[in-house]
Amino acid sequence: QSQLVESGGGLVQPGGSLRLSCAASGFTLGYYTIGWFRQAPGKEREGVSCISRSGDSTNYADSVLGRFTISRDNAKNTVYLQMNSLKPEDTAVYYCAARPLLSCGSTWTTRVSYGYWGQGTQVTVSS
Repeated sequence: QSQLVESGGGLVQPGGSLRLSCAASGFTLGYYTIGWFRQAPGKEREGVSCISRSGDSTNYADSVLGRFTISRDNAKNTVYLQMNSLKPEDTAVYYCAARPLLSCGSTWTTRVSYGYWGQGTQVTVSS
């Protein structure tokens, strides 16, 4: 029963912070590049960030660059997304996904390339 489970979402005021977690079970997350995606109401699911297997390289969407930080702890089989300075436009369901690549590369936003997906966690930024 290989799966990814996101947690840490919730309601936060503009300017606030949240830390999302993506925990793997049934497989070793250290063998996979991990992407974070989000989908807002009425919009396409978009890539937010990506981290290589070892954590030595990362990618970010322009909309979150400088505000979000992706990291991983392979010993805990977990990837994190630290979200600071949150804006209402960050409101979305956030998903993590895994694919068996060494690094993120130019295709990191291609959803079909990820074989494992979590169920998503809701992030709402509102006053």
